[in-house]
Amino acid sequence: MLAPLAYGLAVVLSLFVVFIGARFLLAPQAAAAGYGVPARPDGDPAYLTVKGLKDLTFGLLGLALIAFTTADAVAWFMLIVALVPLGDTVIVLRNGGTKAVAFGIHFATALVVLLNAALLFTL
Repeated sequence: MLAPLAYGLAVVLSLFVVFIGARFLLAPQAAAAGYGVPARPDGDPAYLTVKGLKDLTFGLLGLALIAFTTADAVAWFMLIVALVPLGDTVIVLRNGGTKAVAFGIHFATALVVLLNAALLFTL
């Protein structure tokens, strides 16, 4: 019963990261606003593209690990990837974003990813 929950959550999290990456590539200004630190209209779009590519890559890597490796490998991936939303929390706070976005989106995401890693380690 635990395996479908752990793997299901891992798939949902990975697909969500793919969506975020695609959004940064296709609608970078809107994605940056949703991130919690809006981009300047005249800012360098290369940074938003880098963010999108990074997130898209992490999401696809997560899906590949789910499909082709063990629960332990996926758990280690999730454990390490949790550093990204933890870092995003700090970035939002240090760059004028609200605490609600920093903790309600990014920190909460990190906790869910860490929970998923813990579930996967139990399999």
